[in-house]
Amino acid sequence: MKKTSQSQGNIRGRLADGTPNPVDLHVGKRMYIRRTMMGMSQERLAAELGITFQQVQKYEKGLNRIGASRLWDIAQVLGVGVEFFYEDLDEIAKEKSPRKISTHLQLSDDSEEVFNIDAWLRKDVVALVKAYTKIKDVTITQNILNLVESVAEKEDSENT
Repeated sequence: MKKTSQSQGNIRGRLADGTPNPVDLHVGKRMYIRRTMMGMSQERLAAELGITFQQVQKYEKGLNRIGASRLWDIAQVLGVGVEFFYEDLDEIAKEKSPRKISTHLQLSDDSEEVFNIDAWLRKDVVALVKAYTKIKDVTITQNILNLVESVAEKEDSENT
């Protein structure tokens, strides 16, 4: 008799304990980040996609999985490529995925750096990035980046 995914404790890609797949959580967080960076409400995104805002909430929380065609539509509305949703997928999420499908995804080129995606959920980080992207002068943006990087390096050296 063939085992079903439910009898294996893997209901629709969830972990054995019933929690959402870490890859779905990551994709949902990236969706949330991009939507909020654009200043778009869940209601507006839902209207653009022809779904309810509750469905958008479930996608962003990783509670509902996003099908390939829906992810394509979301990417189009949010003005990014589909790969955006998989960027910075960490090793822990890859290892916890029930099918370990995510092991075929590559990290960003800066793989030795640890990217804290949860930092993007902070309002101050979102506000900083929104303001930064409005600056058109490349010299000013480079100076801001240099300043932030030097402060971060100083903090890092003081904490080690």
